[in-house]
Amino acid sequence: MPLTPAALLAAVRTAEGRKFFRYVMVSMISFVIGLTVLGLCKGLIRWSAFTSNIAATAVATGPAYALNRRWAWGKSGKSHLWKEVIPFWVLSFIGLAFSTYWAVFAEALAKHHHLSHLKQTAAVEAAVIFAYAVLWVGKFMIMNKLLFADHPENLEPVA
Repeated sequence: MPLTPAALLAAVRTAEGRKFFRYVMVSMISFVIGLTVLGLCKGLIRWSAFTSNIAATAVATGPAYALNRRWAWGKSGKSHLWKEVIPFWVLSFIGLAFSTYWAVFAEALAKHHHLSHLKQTAAVEAAVIFAYAVLWVGKFMIMNKLLFADHPENLEPVA
């Protein structure tokens, strides 16, 4: 598919394209929430990278679930605990473990090189961005094929 504005707009007008576009938007919202909390906890409160990343993930996961389920995948009604909620939180904890590993690694490396607190915070945030970027595509595929079954008729068209 060519990456022209017209081709991208045409792709977004399909059911799968709307879903992916909305997933991207939810990811951006979750990213901003998580990175803001991470920066506040690590940079201002001066918690460790480990604790800061746990707080950031905990705060961002609730809105991510609600927005993905309702807006990106068009699901309404009560969530199914075993088919949706638990698997989503498992994915979140896998992301938490992976990103925390990299956050702690970045913090240790920054401290080893005697970087300022501001540079340590930036290194931790960069490591977390890297970790979630690696997991991002896989999470979409899992949510699209397993978690929130494909119901394109539930998605209203993009104007």
